[in-house]
Amino acid sequence: MTYDLLIKNGTLIDPAQRIHATKDVAFTNGVVAAVGDDLPKADAREVLDASGHIVTPGMIDLHVHVFAGVSHFGVEPDPTCLAKGATTVVDAGSAGADTFPGFRKYVIDVSATRIYAQLNISSQGLLTREIGEFEFPEYANVSKACAMIEQHRDVILGVKVRLTKHSIVSERSGMLPLHRAREAADAAGLPIMVHPQDAWCDSLDDILAVMRDRDILTHCFHGWKCGILDEHGQVRTSVREAMERGVVFDVGHGAGSFNWEVAERALAQSVLPQTISSDLHVYNVNGPVYDLATTVTKFLHLGLSLDDAIAKVTSVPAHVIQMSDRIGTLAVGAWGDAVIFELHAGEFQLIDAHGTARIGKQNLVPTTVIKGGRVYSAS
Repeated sequence: MTYDLLIKNGTLIDPAQRIHATKDVAFTNGVVAAVGDDLPKADAREVLDASGHIVTPGMIDLHVHVFAGVSHFGVEPDPTCLAKGATTVVDAGSAGADTFPGFRKYVIDVSATRIYAQLNISSQGLLTREIGEFEFPEYANVSKACAMIEQHRDVILGVKVRLTKHSIVSERSGMLPLHRAREAADAAGLPIMVHPQDAWCDSLDDILAVMRDRDILTHCFHGWKCGILDEHGQVRTSVREAMERGVVFDVGHGAGSFNWEVAERALAQSVLPQTISSDLHVYNVNGPVYDLATTVTKFLHLGLSLDDAIAKVTSVPAHVIQMSDRIGTLAVGAWGDAVIFELHAGEFQLIDAHGTARIGKQNLVPTTVIKGGRVYSAS
C-alpha cells in the first residue's frame, strides 16, 4: 500500500497553501504524502470519506493550561485539546523553573497531544489560587529561568508573565516580573508572552513599550482596565504601533478575558487578532470556552471568513512559533495532523467571559482528528 490513511472528497481549507477546494489528502509514516484530486482508494490501508465536510490542518492553540494535577488551572490535554482538534498546543506558563521538569516528565512527554510551553518567569509557576506566583519578588528568577530553558530548548518557546493587580497573581511585585521576563527572554533569545489585565499602569502603553517583534500579548480582547481601547472606545495608538513592529495580539479567551463589546469595537476599527487561542483551563473547560473550535466559532460570528479564522489557528500560529514547515499545513512532507469538521447552520448561543450572549448562525464542530497520520481515538 502507498498510503496509511486517505481522506477523500473533503473541502480542504489550508491557508498556508492558499487552498480552498475539494481535495484528497493522504498520509504515510506520520507525514502528509500527497494532496490531489481523486487519489486512488486502492492505494490506502484506511479511507475516510469526508464528503460534505471541511478538512483542515490540525489546529494550534497558543494558550492552554495542561499541567493537570499540579497547577490549579490544569486540564488533561488529550481529551480537552487533541480530541477536540487542537493537535498542537502551547502551555502558557503553568510551570516555572522549579516545576518544569515534572511538567515535562509527567505531561509533555507522555501525552498524545503535541505540547510546547511558555516558561513562567515565576519559578513556582501557577500552583494555587491562594498564593500568587509573584507573592515574593524572588519568585521572578532570571537565572533559574535561563538554566531551565537551556535544558529544554526543544519544547520551551518563550517566557510568560502575568500582570494582574489582584490576589491570584499578587500586587507585591508590581511591574518587576515584566522586566525580569524580558531579561530572561533576551538572554535566551526567545520572545515573551504577557497577560496584561488590570496591571499597575494607567494604560497598556507602558507594557507594550517593553514588547517587540514575536512577543505575544495574549487576552487582547479582555474587558478589564489596561486594555487595547482607550476611555473613548478607540484603539490605542500604542496598540497599532506594536502591531506594526511585530507584536502578536492573541485572543486567549479564558474565563475572564474575552469581551464581545471590546472585540466588536476593535474589529470595527480594523484591529484583528493575529492568533485565536482558547486559554483553556479547569475553570472554563465546561463553559464558556469548551474548546478551541468554539472560540473559532465566535470569530465567525464576528465576521471573519472561514478561511481567515482557520488561518488564525493553523498557518499563523505555526509561523509565530517558527514551525511553518511542520505544522499548521497539510503540505506534502508536513507532520500528518488534520481535522475533519462539520459546519452547522442554525442559531447557537455564544457566551463571552463576562456572561454576555450573542446568537451565532454557524457552529464549527470537529468530528474526526488525525494526529501523526492516524485517526486519534481516546480508547
